[in-house]
Amino acid sequence: MTETTFFTGGRVLDAEAGVMRDGLDVLVRDDRIVDVAGGIVPPPEARTIDLGGRTLMPGLIDCHVHVVAESLDLWSNTTAPSSLAALRSARVMEEALMRGFTTLRDLGGADIGLVRGVEDGLIDGPRLIICGKGLTTTGGHADLRGRTDNRPGMMSDRLGSMGIIADGVDAVRETCRTMIKEGANFIKVMANGGVSSPNDPIHAIQYSRAEISAMVEEAQNAGLYVAAHVYTDEAIRRCVELGVHSLEHCNLISADTAKRAADAGCIAVPTLVAYDALHLEGKALGLGAAEFAKIETVRSGGQQSLAIMRDAGLPMAFGSDLLGPLRRYHCMEFELLAKVLSPADILRSATVVGARLCGMHGEIGVIAKGACADMLAVDGDPLADIAPLLDDGTHIPVIMRGGRVFKNTLP
Repeated sequence: MTETTFFTGGRVLDAEAGVMRDGLDVLVRDDRIVDVAGGIVPPPEARTIDLGGRTLMPGLIDCHVHVVAESLDLWSNTTAPSSLAALRSARVMEEALMRGFTTLRDLGGADIGLVRGVEDGLIDGPRLIICGKGLTTTGGHADLRGRTDNRPGMMSDRLGSMGIIADGVDAVRETCRTMIKEGANFIKVMANGGVSSPNDPIHAIQYSRAEISAMVEEAQNAGLYVAAHVYTDEAIRRCVELGVHSLEHCNLISADTAKRAADAGCIAVPTLVAYDALHLEGKALGLGAAEFAKIETVRSGGQQSLAIMRDAGLPMAFGSDLLGPLRRYHCMEFELLAKVLSPADILRSATVVGARLCGMHGEIGVIAKGACADMLAVDGDPLADIAPLLDDGTHIPVIMRGGRVFKNTLP
């Protein structure tokens, strides 16, 4: 049955231009916006939502999440039955939707079943853009085995596993093809050391040039791209040279490399809140001394990286990368970004830039005729002050994803 919703009485955020549009109404039919104009006369069957002067803005896009990481203990996530991991993931997704995130780009762990769960209405969550599992070398960032653990694999067949080991060009090609066959929208590579893994220092480069080139070729053959977990300038520059499109984290990037990445058409996804949250609670939640030391290495460069990438003209998409109970810090990323970036830049990162990374430019991240009906009613003016996006959705009285209203606390 057709559902029609009519929004009136507010201001519409044009995130790409960074301006508010006054005097516009928005008409939604089923999952699409069918008109954005002044003086729309809604059909009699339409449900009217009077915004009362509030801002109507596109739904938020988080371009770096792991919905299967319900716990900070990554082994616990990996060893859980896939059915239990799916139920836990649904809860993670529902929480994100209530914070105003209508699209999540998952960087390792989510599968086509979770995508279908949202599409079929079984999960009240954001739409999911997935890579399948992140490719890692033996001993690399997604290899969770300790040095004396010689088990042959990582239980990568489980939903809760975020990575899969692939060593050598042939194995890399086969794994990429498997991820694409299973519904991946892009390929994820662990191209640098990481915080949560036991054996790889931050500076570790890991994959060879030939292996990364094979991933890029396989992705491009399917009309997709490669996203890389990278921290150090050396690793970032190498990925840019090899054709990697999406640069995740980038805490230790230099100005020259940022300019090269911008010229190559790359998009960066800083995730500052992940390190601040781990700094606050990592030890209490059981993070080891070696992992905690690595946190400080990347955390110290985070704020500087924002200014470097902004000044180089490198587009940035919003990302969080929070695991387990640290999800409660999700909205803190807006506060950290606001120390360096303007509200307009932050809003673009969480809408139009994110839409490009999700392969949905013009469909999400915008309020325009023909676009997906992903919208939020927000108290106040987020272009003047990003504060309405904080506090876990407290200042977001209306949340619509795909034309369905999941929250409406207006009179």
